[in-house]
Amino acid sequence: MASKHNTETADEQALPYPVRKMDPASLKALAHPLRVQILEMLSRYGAQTACSLGELLGESSGSTSYHLRQLAKHDFVREVEGKGTARERWWERPRGAIEVSSPELAGSPATQEASRLVNREFEHRRQAVLADFMAHGADTLDRGWLEAAIVSTANVRMNEEQLAAYTRAMDAYSYRLLEEVRGEDEQEGARPVQIHFNAFPILGVPASAGSRGQRKAQPAEHNTAKSESISTRQSMSPERKEP
Repeated sequence: MASKHNTETADEQALPYPVRKMDPASLKALAHPLRVQILEMLSRYGAQTACSLGELLGESSGSTSYHLRQLAKHDFVREVEGKGTARERWWERPRGAIEVSSPELAGSPATQEASRLVNREFEHRRQAVLADFMAHGADTLDRGWLEAAIVSTANVRMNEEQLAAYTRAMDAYSYRLLEEVRGEDEQEGARPVQIHFNAFPILGVPASAGSRGQRKAQPAEHNTAKSESISTRQSMSPERKEP
């Protein structure tokens, strides 16, 4: 499995931006929780200074400044041209995806552990954002935002070729829609939004679990199309809550 991290990640042959494959040196440079968090903040909120990143992350500006410089050495971040001063430098994350896990990196215990650390930290940040929304969204957002948001899960049986085709098509379609939004002027009331799309084989259960072959042995009234592909939509309360 190749783990890619970016709000713009998609099949590199289908989309007009690079997917950077990690080498051992750059992966080890990224494998620090605060550096992953810095990348996440730059992805969420755009260009920042060491001071503003420190405020977002509860760290000193000296610490964030040091880690920004280390990230810049390996081209994970870059200075924003024409913005800032020698005392206040602005940093941004270049567009594109980074591939954290790959067969090439799996050959060494050191790079395997570095990949795990980076993936764990990215996933922790994603889970924290989603958990915060689920726990407090209804108390802080108005009805329009709550009705616009969705947390969706779908289950279906696929083989690896079907899964690859599905995820690439969905990723490419999502990218095109996001590029349309990015091409517009920023609208009144805009705020940072994070989009999750997860599609993966379920681990820890037999591959045959829930197979159509098993269901065909059941009575006909239980063998329905809905039982083969089940989707759930989880929405927040429609009641209006003032922020």
